[in-house]
Amino acid sequence: MNVRRNLPTLAIVTLAALAAGSAQAYATYSGIDGNGNATRLLTTPNSAAAENSFKSNLTGAGTETFESQAVGAVAPLALNFGAAGTATLSGGGGQVMATSAASINVGRYSVPGGTNYWDVTASTSNSFRVDFSQDIAAFGFYGIDIGDFNGTVQLELLNGGGMTIGTFNVPAAAQGAANGSVLYFGLIAGNSSELFRTVRFNTILPPGSTATDVFGFDSFTIGSQQQVGRVPEPGSLALVGAALLGLRLLQRRRA
Repeated sequence: MNVRRNLPTLAIVTLAALAAGSAQAYATYSGIDGNGNATRLLTTPNSAAAENSFKSNLTGAGTETFESQAVGAVAPLALNFGAAGTATLSGGGGQVMATSAASINVGRYSVPGGTNYWDVTASTSNSFRVDFSQDIAAFGFYGIDIGDFNGTVQLELLNGGGMTIGTFNVPAAAQGAANGSVLYFGLIAGNSSELFRTVRFNTILPPGSTATDVFGFDSFTIGSQQQVGRVPEPGSLALVGAALLGLRLLQRRRA
C-alpha cells in the first residue's frame, strides 16, 4: 500500500528532474534544400518547413526581410524587427544586394520572397555580427548558396556582457548540391541563462583555401523570452515516457 501511494510522487520528481535537465540546451530547427547550380529554386519545402516549425513556437516575433534597405547599403546597418525590437548589423564587408525572378547573383537570391538580401564574402575577416537592443531568446534566418566552395557558417551567441554562451555549426548542403542551395536555421533558448544580446556570424573557409565563397542571408527572425511558448523537447519526452513505463512495471510487480 505504501508503495502505491509513493509511486505518483516518484513520478512527479522524475518529471521535474528531466524537465530541469532538458532546459539546459537550445532547441534548434534546420532544413536544407540542395540545388547544384546557380539558378533559383522554385520551391524550398525543407527550409520552409524548418522556418514554420521554428515560428510555431513564437508569438509576435519580428522579421527583417531587407526589403526596406537600400540596395548597395553597407554595415553598419540598422535592422527593424517591429514590436520585437531593433538591432545593428556590423562588420563583414558585405552589402545589401537585389535580385528578381529573372536575375540572381551567381546562386544567391532573396528567400523566401522579395528581392533584397545580405551578401557577404566568406572569410575569417569577413565575419559579421548583429547586436540587439534587448535580450533575445529566439533567432532564425535563411542562408543561400552556403558552402559550394566548402565555406561554412558558425553562429556564436554572446550575452550582454560580451561572453560567448553558445556556438552552433550551421548545417549546409553537400558541396555538390550547395550551389544555389537554401537552408533555414533557427534556435530557441530554454531558460533565462541562455538569453543573448549578440549573434556573430562566423563565415569560415577551410585552412589554406584560395577559393572565394560568397554567402547570402535573408529573413532574420527574432523573439523575446516573453514571445516564446513552451518548446517541445522530443528527446526529453522520450525519457519521460521511459521513466513512466518503468514506474508502471514496478507498480505491477509490487501489486
